[in-house]
Amino acid sequence: MSDTGLSVVVPVKGRVPQLRRLLESLREAATACEEAVEILVVDDSEPVDAQAHQDSCAAFQARYLRGPKHVGAKRNDGVRAAAYDLVLFVDSDCLATPQLLQRHAKTLRDAGAGVGAVAGPTVVQGAENTVFRIMARSKLLNSAFEWPAQATRVGWATTSNLAVRRDAFESVGGFAERPLTVVGGEDVDLGLRLTEAGHGIVCDPEAVVVHDKSSIESLATVCRRLVTYGKSGQWLLDVHPHRSRPKLNRVSTLSATALVGVATAPVAGGAGLLLLPAVAAVLLAVDTKERLGDDAPTLPALVESLSCAGLDWCFDLGEFIAAWRLGRPDRLFTGFGWTDDPAFVWDREPAKRYGG
Repeated sequence: MSDTGLSVVVPVKGRVPQLRRLLESLREAATACEEAVEILVVDDSEPVDAQAHQDSCAAFQARYLRGPKHVGAKRNDGVRAAAYDLVLFVDSDCLATPQLLQRHAKTLRDAGAGVGAVAGPTVVQGAENTVFRIMARSKLLNSAFEWPAQATRVGWATTSNLAVRRDAFESVGGFAERPLTVVGGEDVDLGLRLTEAGHGIVCDPEAVVVHDKSSIESLATVCRRLVTYGKSGQWLLDVHPHRSRPKLNRVSTLSATALVGVATAPVAGGAGLLLLPAVAAVLLAVDTKERLGDDAPTLPALVESLSCAGLDWCFDLGEFIAAWRLGRPDRLFTGFGWTDDPAFVWDREPAKRYGG
């Protein structure tokens, strides 16, 4: 049986300065927590970064573990090595607020027997640059980070800021260790399995982590991340097929349109080849308007909204690639039902819903 206390598990690869800042913030938060606290770092970095992480762990009294490549497997290793009955998962590019650990521990202790986890918000802060402004308009990026500030209960939550009862976590088998991608989808899968097993996830809007400003990326990096998220959605359909939903996948639509244009070109001549750019323009216009929202249609706002619409299509590209990779072309116009179930109880309707 585990001792009473809170174990913080942090998976990491690279991100040397970010992890050091996180460990410093966690050590400060531990001083405000009434429970015993330990911090475990599970790392698969290259040797130079690994040594730097070991030095940071020594400086801030964290336990250092070598771990596997997949992030879900890293977290499982951390739980297996943990000493305490409550476990908090935090991402390595986040910062703990001073009351983070106390809020999670108290909320879980005070919750009823039907609660297996507590989700807290992940507040994204970044420099006011073009990349950050484009990302802020996305329907997909960071939307799930905001839900614990908008809901009382959720069906799943991101593991950038999620505390679980260890017995509930272990009863559902922990994280999937071999999903389709190294990272992405394993937190959704865990949350759904917890919820379906009767271990609900409640929200504490005051248990906050801050997404480190230094992790704001280039648009190319963000695009790759969205492709990964899209691929994870197709993997989630394998393990939760009842959550399959019809979806107008933009990449599948344009691919089908291109095939129709090529097939009709001998008959329709050049007109058939104009079908693809016409459909693409319509889809981009609709998506751009949606991301513009209530903002005035100034040139900078329109450019940001158009760029964001194209960026969000990277998610659809990931779904498209994974459908073929999994041998499931029947899923080219199918998406995962991320939030449309009664496990999500909203205080206010979220501005952005994951999955597009």
